[in-house]
Amino acid sequence: MIKPLSLLALAAVIFGIGTNYYLRRIPDMPKLDFERWWGNGDKPNREDKTIRPFKIIFNDTMIEDLKNRLRNRRPYTQPLEGIQSEYGMNTIYLDKMLQYWLDKYNFEERANLLNRYPHYKTKIQGLDIHYMRVKPEEKDKKVLPILLLHGWPSSSKEFDKIIPMLTTPRTEYDFVFEVIAVDLPGFGFSEGTNKPGLNPVQIGIVMRNLMKRLGYDKFYIQAGDWGSQTASHMCTIFPDEILGFHTNMPLSGRKISNLKYLVGSMFPSLMVESKHRHRMYPLKDFFMYLVRESGYFHLQATKPDTIGAAVTDTPAGMAAYIFEKIGICANRKQLDTQHGGLENIEIDDLLDTATIMWANACITTSMRIYAEAFAWPETSIIQDIPTKVPTAAINFLHEVLYQPDWILRDKFVNLVHSTTLDFGGHFAAMQTPKELADDVFESVNEFIKFNTNNDKKL
Repeated sequence: MIKPLSLLALAAVIFGIGTNYYLRRIPDMPKLDFERWWGNGDKPNREDKTIRPFKIIFNDTMIEDLKNRLRNRRPYTQPLEGIQSEYGMNTIYLDKMLQYWLDKYNFEERANLLNRYPHYKTKIQGLDIHYMRVKPEEKDKKVLPILLLHGWPSSSKEFDKIIPMLTTPRTEYDFVFEVIAVDLPGFGFSEGTNKPGLNPVQIGIVMRNLMKRLGYDKFYIQAGDWGSQTASHMCTIFPDEILGFHTNMPLSGRKISNLKYLVGSMFPSLMVESKHRHRMYPLKDFFMYLVRESGYFHLQATKPDTIGAAVTDTPAGMAAYIFEKIGICANRKQLDTQHGGLENIEIDDLLDTATIMWANACITTSMRIYAEAFAWPETSIIQDIPTKVPTAAINFLHEVLYQPDWILRDKFVNLVHSTTLDFGGHFAAMQTPKELADDVFESVNEFIKFNTNNDKKL
């Protein structure tokens, strides 16, 4: 007769084996339509494939309307006694930013600054996609194409400081970059869709088709935030076309990775080196951070059109909403200040971001990416499939989530370069562009070595 304890042990072993199999099982790639139509109406018999020069203009009508709305805003409720940014956007500081936007922000000068780069638009799968394409002047080095992808609430403007750093040759490298910095669909100057389903997987297909339109069958990617999720899917779907993926928001969303993160909390000293342990554990601190800061995420992942309607005709409200999240992601440890982290990024860069969003009325279309990412099973399926594309990770101190390399390798099998810094935040291209550019050069050098050894070349 089998003893109860033996039965229990046997059941535990079977459960453990089954769980391990389920968590490590690699799902099949779902069927995807690489030409899915996102434009208005049905797909026409003949598509417009022209590439058109584009110039950013903040026109007088938009500016005057914006300023009138800022002038006529209602007085804000003051923060509670002894409270800085712990309850959200400090309205005393917000007033100062809005007054700067009204009186000192130079719309024409800022537009001209962005227009120093060549801008273009072209229709991909029915959507007008805006991008900057900046070629280096260097003739004696290899020119490597790199696609830059942003997240929310940003646009390709996020990369305006890093572009010259990537297109300027360095003596220690025999290559330099040609940069393609894109506005994701529904962000910046890129057109949004009126059809449901445009999640990061589908956006990745749009981005890949854009690069093919520009003549690139193989290229590198640098990305953060939703751009990083989009790029991760691109690496999984098109592994032979992506020569290397550099991310400042490295994240493995595989089921096994989530389990490792939880189990690691019971043995933190074995899971992560001591100098980085505080970035992961104790889990209580991480969950408290999520509870405190993820309300916007839940709202945008469920009812983006509600908050979109609430702020779509108030530049002051829109600015408060996006600036508060930018501040916390720039430095989560500065809630005890009026600026709440915003002073880690130059005010004109912040107001460029707000002005672009306001001028294009894209607060709602940009927020829908959260809902679309969770509404369609293809995102979670592809997220659970590893990729062999050589990958590099840079971890800035105040990034939303930290995963050590041994977890990242669940998704990114060939993690060839990893950097962890004790400063910086989520919007690295605006906040710490030099460090980001330095790491891109170092990483691509490693990608080239890896690809050479594996017969994968440009």
